[in-house]
Amino acid sequence: MKLLEIDHLEVAYGSIRALHGISLEVDEGEIVTLIGANGAGKTTTLHTISRLPPPEAPRLTAGDIRYRGQSIVGVEPHDIVRRLHIALVPEGRHIFGNLTVQENLKLATYARRDDDRRPADYDRVFDLFPRLAERRRQRSESLSGGEQQMLAVGRALMSGCTFLMLDEPSMGLAPLLMYDMFRALKKLNRAGMTILLIEQNAHVALQFAHRGYLMDTGAIVRAGTSAELLADPLIHQAYLGG
Repeated sequence: MKLLEIDHLEVAYGSIRALHGISLEVDEGEIVTLIGANGAGKTTTLHTISRLPPPEAPRLTAGDIRYRGQSIVGVEPHDIVRRLHIALVPEGRHIFGNLTVQENLKLATYARRDDDRRPADYDRVFDLFPRLAERRRQRSESLSGGEQQMLAVGRALMSGCTFLMLDEPSMGLAPLLMYDMFRALKKLNRAGMTILLIEQNAHVALQFAHRGYLMDTGAIVRAGTSAELLADPLIHQAYLGG
């Protein structure tokens, strides 16, 4: 089933065009990755889907975004989270350093109405990331970079999301922690979570995802299964060190 469909999307920041008519789709239960160089338009794509409020918000000038078959252009950002259950884990984590791990997680539940499901979601977060369970009463500013990334993902899960978007989840992580993070995300996907992510490490991203899109200067220039993209000479030469 088509969960997310982006159709000929054009986006600008002021007078500067950032996306040039991109089209992509994500099926329910899939992991899809966007790869490409810095400035290719990957983060802008996620921000446009999440309806990020000003001043960071990109301005949609043409095209459509459909979620479960309905256009979400114009949907308020809080309804993207509360009503559509879409969550974004932004680049840089943006956790509240002066709050504890538990308090950061609790904040993410502010818009939820299903109080009976919250305990199970706390259990899910602490099962995925046992380090957070050990540090639940610790101020988050004292966590390591990897632990802060775990907290950022956990906070998104506590919103009750069923579609998770991540912007550079491995940024700044040591290789061991990076693979731990992707194993946790794979476990989430096996349990039914749909995932769309940006990842600078194209090789890891394509090994992890079912399908991918290569973006370059605001356009999609390649699309296919992960196996197809891993075998593509252009991608191999430019992004896989071949």
